[in-house]
Amino acid sequence: MNSKLHAVCDGQGRPVRLHLTAGQVSDFKGADVLLTDLPEGTEEVIGDRGYDSNRIRRYLVEQNITACIPPRKNRKSKPSYNWHLYKKRHLIENMFAKLKDWRRVATRCDRCAHTFMSAIHIAASFIFYLKE
Repeated sequence: MNSKLHAVCDGQGRPVRLHLTAGQVSDFKGADVLLTDLPEGTEEVIGDRGYDSNRIRRYLVEQNITACIPPRKNRKSKPSYNWHLYKKRHLIENMFAKLKDWRRVATRCDRCAHTFMSAIHIAASFIFYLKE
């Protein structure tokens, strides 16, 4: 099984939204699903270069959400972003690391996507409620 997990975490690094796509699917497809279902009161979205697109930026501006996404290297007009805010992206990376502490999630030993996603949800629930 080749799949890619897209996630949204809160300001404390706890998972709040999870979405699984096929591994060969662009990051934009996962972002479309997660951005339309952002938690109420979201003020800023921090993403990596994979989420740099005019459509995503436009959607966030329409929702009055600050987009902190560095531009891709090959982009002609490079929009600015807040580097100090971008440093908070380690929270999502730490959340993924905690998910991978669960052997079943890290090794992706489940054949079916729905079974794999169930294991991710169980691990995410523990991470959310037992946040140190």
